[in-house]
Amino acid sequence: MAPEWATARATTGRRTAGSYHWRMPHTPSRVELSPLTLADQDEFCSLVRASAELHRATMQLPATAEAFRDWMRRFEDGTNRGYVIRVRETGTAAGMVNINSIIRGRYQGASLGYAAFAPSAGRGYMTEGLTAVMRHAFEDLRLHRLEANIQPSNKASVTLVERLGFRYEGLSPAYLYINGAWRDHERWSVTAPSPWTPDPSLPEV
Repeated sequence: MAPEWATARATTGRRTAGSYHWRMPHTPSRVELSPLTLADQDEFCSLVRASAELHRATMQLPATAEAFRDWMRRFEDGTNRGYVIRVRETGTAAGMVNINSIIRGRYQGASLGYAAFAPSAGRGYMTEGLTAVMRHAFEDLRLHRLEANIQPSNKASVTLVERLGFRYEGLSPAYLYINGAWRDHERWSVTAPSPWTPDPSLPEV
């Protein structure tokens, strides 16, 4: 059964077509978002190392203290925002998600980068965590569009965004350089449930 927040859509094979907006679910969540800080360094790096086999060529996350500190600099100017997805009951970090390359003006969009941590994978925490991120992005940050760029071989991630109502927009060849190679990515997107009109005096980008 399709999730309650996804509208009806036309399909071609497994690919989605047409235009629709995300409808926010009202179900309780087992997780909460915590802004990523330097204090998360040891836990984060330990979980990245424990998740090396899970991430393989799909993600390249900092696994050492030095790499983590360098990585955290991307969040200093506000165009990128990092979060840890934590299990409410235990405080355990189940995964991470970034809202990357936030563009304002007439675009009002960003891209998502995310990964589960192996000890908590397969329990549905990432679905709930990304739902919370989408709610934050659309309601608090007032974004209009979110993208997720996913390697075609990453079936679990494709299934995840399909479940959340993202639509497939096409293939971007050699899109990102990850672990020593330029890798193709599928482009998926979703737009805000209540579209709003930006000030027409805003710049084009």
